[in-house]
Amino acid sequence: MTEANDKIAAGPSAHPPQPALTPDQVRECLRQVEDPELGINIVDLGLVYEVWTVGDEITIHLTMTSAACPLHAEMTREAEDLLRRQWPLVGEIHIELVWNPRWTPEMMSPAARRSLGWEA
Repeated sequence: MTEANDKIAAGPSAHPPQPALTPDQVRECLRQVEDPELGINIVDLGLVYEVWTVGDEITIHLTMTSAACPLHAEMTREAEDLLRRQWPLVGEIHIELVWNPRWTPEMMSPAARRSLGWEA
């Protein structure tokens, strides 16, 4: 094959390369996901434990305030939908529900504690 044929065979890229996401960008996006019962975002509630970004994949370790929380499926679906709208070219999104360490109110941001009247 000639050089021109090599370029034709390869074809144009379907999408321009996406800049690498950072965990901080993902956390900032997740601030739009609110706990429906408390009306506070999941980051300030301290429910987002870890965020990793590798290539075009995102992995999130998320917990709930209680193992009996019936809203985990709704919140994880909302988080994934939001991330896909924000970054349509992202690859896999893994949101893993974890229970260790156990969530406590001390994990909330000061702003979240104030909004619940737990801190002056």
